[in-house]
Amino acid sequence: MTRIPAEPRPLRRVTPLSQRVLTGVMVVFCVGTCLAQFQFPNLSTGPDAGMQQIDFTVMYLDQQEKHAKEQAQRELHNKKLIESGVVSALDLAAPNRAVEQFNKATTLLKAQHSKEAMECLQKAIKTYPNFVSAHNALGLAYLDQDDGRARSEFETAAKLDERFPGSFLNLGMLELSQKDFLAARTDLEKAAALSPQNPKVLASLAFAQIGDHQYEQTLQTAKRVHALAHPGVASVHYTAAAAAMALGDFSTMQNELSLFLAEDPTNPLAPNARKNLEILDRRKLGVPPPSSASQETKTIAVSSLQTFPNSERLRSELRALSDGPTVENHEADQASTEIPSTSEVANASAGMASLASAAAAGYTIHKIVDETALFFAVSSHGNMVNDLDLANIRILDDNKAPEKVLQFVPQSKLPLRLALIIDTSGSVQERFSFEKRAAAKFLQSILNGTSDLGFVAGFSSETKVSQDFVADPIQLAHGVETLVNGGGTALFDAVSFACWKLAAYPEHERVARVLVVLSDGEDNSSHRSLKQSIEQAESSGVTIYTVSTRENGERTDADKVMEVLAERSGGEAMFPSDMPTLEKSLAKLRDLIRSRYLLAYRPADFQPNGQYRNIRINAEKDGKRLQVHVRKGYYARLQAK
Repeated sequence: MTRIPAEPRPLRRVTPLSQRVLTGVMVVFCVGTCLAQFQFPNLSTGPDAGMQQIDFTVMYLDQQEKHAKEQAQRELHNKKLIESGVVSALDLAAPNRAVEQFNKATTLLKAQHSKEAMECLQKAIKTYPNFVSAHNALGLAYLDQDDGRARSEFETAAKLDERFPGSFLNLGMLELSQKDFLAARTDLEKAAALSPQNPKVLASLAFAQIGDHQYEQTLQTAKRVHALAHPGVASVHYTAAAAAMALGDFSTMQNELSLFLAEDPTNPLAPNARKNLEILDRRKLGVPPPSSASQETKTIAVSSLQTFPNSERLRSELRALSDGPTVENHEADQASTEIPSTSEVANASAGMASLASAAAAGYTIHKIVDETALFFAVSSHGNMVNDLDLANIRILDDNKAPEKVLQFVPQSKLPLRLALIIDTSGSVQERFSFEKRAAAKFLQSILNGTSDLGFVAGFSSETKVSQDFVADPIQLAHGVETLVNGGGTALFDAVSFACWKLAAYPEHERVARVLVVLSDGEDNSSHRSLKQSIEQAESSGVTIYTVSTRENGERTDADKVMEVLAERSGGEAMFPSDMPTLEKSLAKLRDLIRSRYLLAYRPADFQPNGQYRNIRINAEKDGKRLQVHVRKGYYARLQAK
C-alpha cells in the first residue's frame, strides 16, 4: 500500500529576505540538522522543533547578510573619505593609541594650542610612522609656530601617500606665502588633480598660476571654480580679472569683476573692483584716466561658547607674543604705528589689489615703492603736543637715519580711513544696547567732510560688515543699529579682517588708517592668533584703538589683550570704569586720533628680504624730552621669486 505523503506545512515565518537566501527546502533542512547538534537555549524539542530550527537558520543567514552589508557600507564610506581627501588610505590602519593622540591634537589646534598639539602628534607618529594626516597636521602646527620643520612634514606626508591631496595643498600654500609661484603651481596642480571638485584648492591654484604668469590657465581654473558651489572663494573672480587684464581682454575683466562684486560685495577688495569697473567704463567712452592714476601707489600688504576674562587660552596668546619682535620694548611709554608700504603679507586675494585696467591706457597704477610712512603721537605729562616741526624729531630705522624724509604733517590734514568693529557676542549681551548708542554718537563726531571714509562691522564667531565704506556718519550709525547680539567671540579674526579691508582700499594719496575695537577682550573662536592679528596691523599700516566694554574690576587677561592690540600698533587702550563713562572715552579717542603726526621717509640701505627693522623716534622741544608713541618696527617686504 502506497503511503500518501503528508501535506507540507507552510513556512509562514520566512520573510521575503529569507526566501532569497533559501535555494531549496533540502538546503534549509540540512543546515538546520547541523545546527541542531548545538545547544540553543531558545529552541524547544516539541512537535514544532524542526520548524523552529529552520526559522533560526533563516535568522542566522539574515544576520550574516546584514553584517556583510554593514561591512560593505563601511568600506564604501572609507572609500568616499579617501577619495574626498579627508583621510589617507594609510590612516585607516592607524592603531587606536595613535588615533587618540591625533584627535586630541586636532582639538588643541582648533583652540590655538599648537605647541601642545605638536607633542600629541609626535606621539601619534611615533606609534604609527605612516600616519599621513598626523604628519600633515604636525606641519600645520610647526607653521603656526614659524618652525622651519613644517615643509619636511608636508613632504613626508606627500611621499607616504601620493594620492592624498592635503599634503600637496599645504605645500602649495606654504610656497605661495614665500612667493615661489612656480613650485606652488606644481604642488597645487597635483592637489587639484586629486581633488578636482574642491573650489578652495582650485582658487589657490588660480592664484599660483597668475603669479607664474600663466594667464590663460588662470582664466580656465576660475571657470572651473565658478561651475561649482564656491562660497567663501569669490576672490577667484578678482584673480581672473587680473589675468584678463594682463591678456588685454577687458570684456572678460569686466565680467569677472562684476561676478566678484555680486558674490561678495563687502569683500576688502570690493572698492578696488568698483574703481576698476569705473576705469573700464571711462575707457569705453574714450574718457582719459584721471591724473591721479599716474601717481605711484604703494604695494598694499594683504580661515554659543562660554568665554572668560581670565583663561588659559588668553594667557597662552599673551605668552606667544614673547616669541617674536613684536614685543621688543625699548621704552616703556612707546607703542607702535602704521607702516603701510614696506611689508607684503602673503594673502592670496589681496596680492592683486591694484590690478586696475590702467595697463590698457599705457600708464602705471601699481608700482612697488620702498618708502615707510608711520604715524606717531607725542605727549608731555599726559597732554598731547600738537605744534612740533621736523626739527624737533629724530628717527632711526634699523639704527640708521633715513636716506630721505619725504613728508611730515599733522594727521588732521590727512583723509581718515576708519573701521569700527563691535563685539556682538553673547559675552556682551547685557551692555550691548548702550554700546551701540555710544558708538553711533562717536561716528557722528569723528568723520570730517567727504574726504573721510569708514565702515562698520560686528563680530561674534564671524565678522559681518553691516555698513561698507561711506562718508556719511548717519549711514554708519545705521550700520551700528542693525547689529544683532549673540554667538561666540572671534576677536583676533575680526581685527585681522578689518586691517586687511582698510589696507586694500584703493588710495592715491597718504591716508590715516585707524581701527577702533569695542569689546571685552575675550576670544574663544578665532582661527588666527593674537600675534598674527598684531602682525597684520603692522603690515597693513593700521593703528588700533581699543575700548573695553567690561565693567570695572580687577585687571584680567582680556584687559591685557586689549592693551597689547593697541600698544603694539601705536594706538591706545581705554578702560571706562562703567557704561556712562564710555561716551567720554570715545570723545577722548576722537581727539587722540586727530592729534598724531605722519612721517614718511625712504629707509637707508633697505633690502627686500622680509627681515624685521627696528624703529626709534625721539622728540624734544625747548630742551625737554617728550614721550613718543610709535611702533617698535616693521617687516621689510619680501622680494618675489
